Amino acid sequence: MEWSRNDLGRLPVLSWCATPEATALQQAANLADHPVLFRHVALMPDCHVGYGMPIGGVIACDNAVIPNAVGVDIGCGMGAVQTNFPAAEMTPERVKKILHGVKRGVPLGEGHAHRTRQAWNGLEARDGDRPGGVDAGGWELAACNLGTLGGGNHFIELQAGDDGLLWLMIHSGSRNLGYRIAEYYHQLALRLNEQERAVIPDRQLAFLPANSAAGQAYIRDMTFALEYARENRRRILAVFKDEVAQVLKNVVFTREVNIHHNYAAAETHFGRTVWIHRKGATSAQAGETGIIPGSMGTASYIVTGRGNPDAFMSCSHGAGRVMGRMDACRRLSKDACDDAMRGIVFDGWKPARGKFGRGPAKGGALYDLEEAPQAYKNIEDVIAAEQDLVHPEVRLRPLGVIKG
Repeated sequence: MEWSRNDLGRLPVLSWCATPEATALQQAANLADHPVLFRHVALMPDCHVGYGMPIGGVIACDNAVIPNAVGVDIGCGMGAVQTNFPAAEMTPERVKKILHGVKRGVPLGEGHAHRTRQAWNGLEARDGDRPGGVDAGGWELAACNLGTLGGGNHFIELQAGDDGLLWLMIHSGSRNLGYRIAEYYHQLALRLNEQERAVIPDRQLAFLPANSAAGQAYIRDMTFALEYARENRRRILAVFKDEVAQVLKNVVFTREVNIHHNYAAAETHFGRTVWIHRKGATSAQAGETGIIPGSMGTASYIVTGRGNPDAFMSCSHGAGRVMGRMDACRRLSKDACDDAMRGIVFDGWKPARGKFGRGPAKGGALYDLEEAPQAYKNIEDVIAAEQDLVHPEVRLRPLGVIKG
């Protein structure tokens, strides 16, 4: 699908999303009027509303960085590992055994960390120079959070590829560390913009000049969070691979990918070096390998980038939500969600326990259905909409999944 153009502000908005929600489109219009933006705003086919900037959005900033255009989970991203093991030989018993072992080695969910500090030279190198917003308690938590999944849409999954092979996939980021850094620099940007009387279309889009002391500090600390997130995924994958090797004797891990989809980077586009912000978007330079997951009950894809300049050489980061977390819990039925997960090993739906209030749900009790397949866009439609951004390489069908 080719992009569509909307002239919503000072700059055009190019959208690969056929029907962006009104709130996300308003956020895109705000970006189009932002004084530091360059060329245009690009919306990926998984676009949906976020804080300040749509998730599934890509922008280029001229000598500026916008903390909320990266987001609070700095470095959130994907890891995937291809094996030589035939997917057809995976039984539900094998899947259950592997995932059970992973749950012993990887703390799951918000607020769950290792009981002791995890050694990593990246932390040790910054021990006397902590990132902005990270106090002593936050630093200790960061050391205990390494190698943990987190909650929300983060996952660990076994998949059968249409290449006939078993694949491993994970989704996680910088945990509480990235949140603290993001919030600190957003508040700093707000104060500085107010002092300078900068005219911005939305307070959520406060910015820092990239060549200023504050901008350089954010870039340094964001880069550290990216390194932390990559190491976090590497550790989760190490546990995952070890459990697979325990169950599947003589398995060989033949290929590994570890990428971000929440970050900013200095890149050259349309003849100018700019700060590209990908918020819920993946780099898709020509020949570059990417990962586009679906929901916990639908396919995921390994893709190869086409380097489309109009998308700032980017693509979607996943399927994208069609309903909010509260709406999913209140509107979806447990039976329908069970049907959507038929044949896939998972732990079932937990009671919401007042998480979203006491609103009634279809079928009686309120369940935590925020990550159910029905809460997400159809991944096949998303992939079809970005054929000019990526080439689908391997389609992966879920066999078993752990959610945070």
